[in-house]
Amino acid sequence: MAERLLAFDLGAESGRALLGTLTADGLAVEVLHRFPNGPVRVGAHLYWDVLRLWSEMKDGLARAAATGPLASVGVDSWGVDIALLGRGGVLLGNPRHYRDPHTETIQEEVLARVPAADIFAATGLQFMRFNTLFQLLALQRDRSPLLEETQTLLMIPDLFHHWLGGTLGVEVTNASTTQCLDPRSATWATGLLERVGLPCDWFGPLVPPGTRIGELRGDLAAESGLGPVPIVAPATHDTAAAVVGTPGTGTDWCFLSSGTWSLMGVELPEPVITPAVQQANFTNELGYGGTTRFLKNVMGLWLVQECRRAWQREGHDFSYEELARLAEAAPAHAALVDPDHASFMLPASMPAALAEFCRQSHQPIPTTPGGFIRCALESLALRYRWVVDQLEQLTGRTLRVIHVVGGGSQNRLLNQLTADATGRLVLAGPVEATAMGNLITQALGLGRLPDLAAGRACIRRSFPVERYEPRSPQNWTDAYGRFLDLLRG
Repeated sequence: MAERLLAFDLGAESGRALLGTLTADGLAVEVLHRFPNGPVRVGAHLYWDVLRLWSEMKDGLARAAATGPLASVGVDSWGVDIALLGRGGVLLGNPRHYRDPHTETIQEEVLARVPAADIFAATGLQFMRFNTLFQLLALQRDRSPLLEETQTLLMIPDLFHHWLGGTLGVEVTNASTTQCLDPRSATWATGLLERVGLPCDWFGPLVPPGTRIGELRGDLAAESGLGPVPIVAPATHDTAAAVVGTPGTGTDWCFLSSGTWSLMGVELPEPVITPAVQQANFTNELGYGGTTRFLKNVMGLWLVQECRRAWQREGHDFSYEELARLAEAAPAHAALVDPDHASFMLPASMPAALAEFCRQSHQPIPTTPGGFIRCALESLALRYRWVVDQLEQLTGRTLRVIHVVGGGSQNRLLNQLTADATGRLVLAGPVEATAMGNLITQALGLGRLPDLAAGRACIRRSFPVERYEPRSPQNWTDAYGRFLDLLRG
C-alpha cells in the first residue's frame, strides 16, 4: 500500500513543499509548491520573514490536500538560526539571519573570556561567528529587550512544527548546530551555558529525528482540508536530512551536500573531539539514529550565486547554465581564492571581492564572467580536496567515493572539477536528497521502513546517480600547492 508523506524543505534561497509516495518499489517525489526565500534587510540588520514562509507553507498544505490524504508531515531547514518565544508561545520578533552583521566581533569577545579549547571540548563544534551560541551572546551584549521576555528557544523547523500543532521541543540534529549541545550525550551543554551566562531553562526538551510530535491543529486541518495528520519531526537540519538521503554503502565514501553552502564529511558512530579536530575546525553534528555528521562547512555556491546577482544588478542576466559554459571555456588555474575567506561572507559585490583577493595575493585578476566563475569553481574543488585529505587523517578512513547531493549536484562542471582535483570518483545525485531524507525519516518514524539501511536502499532503487571519473589528477598538483599557500596566508 502506498504511503503519502509531505516534506517542507526550507533553504536559504527557496522553500518547497514536496509530496513523497512510498511503495514497495521505491520512493517517488513531486514538488507541489515552490516559493522564494531570502533575507529581509531593515537598516543594518538581516531577518527571516517567517510569517511569509508560514503563509506559503499553508498554501503547500492545501495543495497536498487536493492530491489525497497524508500519512504525516515534517519540516527541515538550515541550522543555527533561532526563534525566541515568550509567554504563551508567542514569537518575539523576526528571527535574525545568520549573515546579520551583529555577530561580526562577538566570537573574539567571547573567546577572550572562555578559551576556545573549553568550548570545543564541551560541544565538538567548529567555530563560526554565526553559531547560535554567538548569536545569543551578541544579543546579550547588545542588551536586546527580546531576551528579557524569552522563555523558550526553538530552531526554525521547530517553530513551524509548533505552528503546525506540534509540541514545543528542539529536534536534535538541528540543535547540534548551535554550539550549545554536547554531542557525546546528546544533551544541552549546561555547564557551558551557565559559564557564559545563558539561562538553561530557555533550552527545551530535545527530540530525536523520527519522533511523532503532534497532530495538525484543528483550524489548519479544516482550512487545508487535510484532517488530523500526524506531525513527525524528520532530521530537521537540511544537511542531516541530506545525509539520510545519500545512497552510500560501506565506509569508503564521504558526502558533499552542495548548495549555497557546501557541507562535506563522513557519517561516524560517535563524535571525534580532539585537539587536531579543533585545529582543523571540523565539526561534530548529530545525525539519524545516534550517528555523528563529522564535517566541514565550505562557503559553497554562494560565490557563484552572488556573482550572478551582482551582474543582474548591472543588467546582465546570466543563467547558471550560461555561466557554466563560460567558465568551462575560460583558462584553467589562472587565479584561485580561499572560498572561506571572511571577505566573501557578505560582500557588496562578489566579483569585486574576488578581484580584490586576487590583487592582494598577487594573482591575475579575472576579466570576464567566465573567468570569475572558473576561479570560484576551481577554488571550491581544491577546497574539497583539502577537506577530503583532512577527513582521512582525522578519522583514519580511506575515502574513495564522493557522493554529491543537493542542488549543486546538477553543476556538471563543478562535479568534474571535483573528481579531477581530488582524484576520486564522484557520484552526483540525487538532487532532492534533503527532501528524500526528510521523507525517509518520517517513514522510519511511522514504522514504514525498518532502518536507515533500508531507507537508503529505497533511494538507490528510486533515483539514478551520475558518475564522474577523475581525469589526469596530476595536472592539479601545482594548483593545489598554490591553493595551500593561499590558505597559509
